[in-house]
Amino acid sequence: MQVLLLKEPRDGESGPDPYIQELASHGHKATLIPVLSFKFVSLNNLSDKLFQPEKHGGLIFSSPRAVEAVKMCLEAEERREEWNSSVKEKWNSKSIYVVGRATAALVRNLGLNPLGEDTGTADVLSRLIIEREDRNIPPLFFPCGSMKREVLPTALRENGVPLETLTVYQTAEHPDLEKNLKNYFTEQGAPASIAFFSPSGVKFCLEVVRRLSGEELPQIKFAAIGPTTQDAMIAEGLCVSCTAEQPTAEHLAAAIAKSLQ
Repeated sequence: MQVLLLKEPRDGESGPDPYIQELASHGHKATLIPVLSFKFVSLNNLSDKLFQPEKHGGLIFSSPRAVEAVKMCLEAEERREEWNSSVKEKWNSKSIYVVGRATAALVRNLGLNPLGEDTGTADVLSRLIIEREDRNIPPLFFPCGSMKREVLPTALRENGVPLETLTVYQTAEHPDLEKNLKNYFTEQGAPASIAFFSPSGVKFCLEVVRRLSGEELPQIKFAAIGPTTQDAMIAEGLCVSCTAEQPTAEHLAAAIAKSLQ
């Protein structure tokens, strides 16, 4: 059956997207349409903070894009050398927190040792941080996106864990989103299942998906990558057929396959 994935292509090395591969292993043909575009900002400010690890108690990464911003700060050869020779080890003496396996893999590529990759959501990660961290540490540094949710900052603030945030990328709708969706529905028709990967994906896509699906909308099985996205879908009146137990290709593909049986 046809499955539509409303997500960005995988980061880093090329090759088949793991979500497409996993769905193929269950006998479903998946198509990926990018929903978001990103613009990096405040990179000079980010670079300054990255090279002063002594001023922070640790790092928090909740998205692959934030790690990408760090990578951009290390592109200059002398910066990269300084990072490899001393700075990354200073960070590794502190806690490096991440949400999700994709982000953890990119953090490892920077030479850092991530904690919390199985937490899956900012809510669960915040509980791990609160359990582990002393209240007297210098602030944890959290480079993030313009559309970040306030769950993690609020939880840490309420529990006395110091935090410093910096917006390092802005999120917007992908310029070709509506055109790509129209082309898909014209060529393939309504898919058996549509998977959403973020609340912003729901915000940018749902109206177009409803319009293009027409009378076939009730037949589509809608899937969510996790509870936050599920909540955004329910808030828009969608019937959610399945939610991945963890935000991984394996778990989402298994949930979609079960819902389509």
